[in-house]
Amino acid sequence: MFKQFPLAQTFGINTTSTMMVEGFTDDKHPAIPRKDQYVFRKNYLSDVLAYLANPCGDGLFLTGPTGSGKTSLINQVAARLNWPVQQITCHGRMELQDMIGQFMLVNGSMQFVHGPLAMAMKHGHILILNEIDLMDPSELAGLNDIIEGRPLLIPQNGGEIIQPHLKFRLIATGNSAGQGDQTGLYSGVLQQNIAFMDRFRVFEVGYPDKDQEKMILRHVLEGHGVSFDPVMESITDKMIMVANEIRNLFVGSKEASGELSITMSTRTLVRWATLMLAYKRAPNAMAYSLDRALTLRAEPAQREAIHKIAENIFGDSWGTRNA
Repeated sequence: MFKQFPLAQTFGINTTSTMMVEGFTDDKHPAIPRKDQYVFRKNYLSDVLAYLANPCGDGLFLTGPTGSGKTSLINQVAARLNWPVQQITCHGRMELQDMIGQFMLVNGSMQFVHGPLAMAMKHGHILILNEIDLMDPSELAGLNDIIEGRPLLIPQNGGEIIQPHLKFRLIATGNSAGQGDQTGLYSGVLQQNIAFMDRFRVFEVGYPDKDQEKMILRHVLEGHGVSFDPVMESITDKMIMVANEIRNLFVGSKEASGELSITMSTRTLVRWATLMLAYKRAPNAMAYSLDRALTLRAEPAQREAIHKIAENIFGDSWGTRNA
């Protein structure tokens, strides 16, 4: 049922060749995430693997800005360890019972259908609760005993008791760290109960550095059959410079708030590169795809400011932007 995976080979990182990490033997389970091209950041990988190996009665909470790769990190680790994942995106109207299960009409009769929490506990899957800070803290308090390793009682299903599987793990992601949104940019984020947050180990996932994002873009472009020659390398370098300048203006400084209300996440940067290929016949594919990847949801003044940043970085190669 379980097997050992060589750490260096499995995750493509430089480490001792003899180091191993435990995962599942069965690689055909339908709940195993799809394995994608992925660049692992060693410090984040270390935190995730340490938790998966021994949660010690904790949940794992990944916080960080939008599109920094919180969920994809967990999914790509799980994909390489053949670890099935139950995944749900939280919202303000979600109740704990939605995670546990409900009665549904199955083949003409009402049956209790287990939800992602019950399935993960029963079968030893990873439960990922995305955007957990959008959910009502009073509902999430029902997870306190679960995180600490106690069984799940389902009175609605005849008092069913599910003992937590040895490999059950609960991982949450959020744009805040449970203290609410101090920026006003993440609508709907709620301050969480301190007793609930005390049951998590927390680490922050930031945007990759320049070299890591360059490798990500290279994987994306080569996956679309584009040769990563010196010209394309120069283009991606400038795209990353644009992204970082936008991020700096979004974050601001200790003395002043950011000048932009949108940012270019790694996810958006990848979208920009992908759309650049899709719209390669446009008069200015770079500007045309930047609009559709990011700036058409910005205020007109901010849209113009972002395009000016790109024009300054790309110079004469930027061309004339489509109206």
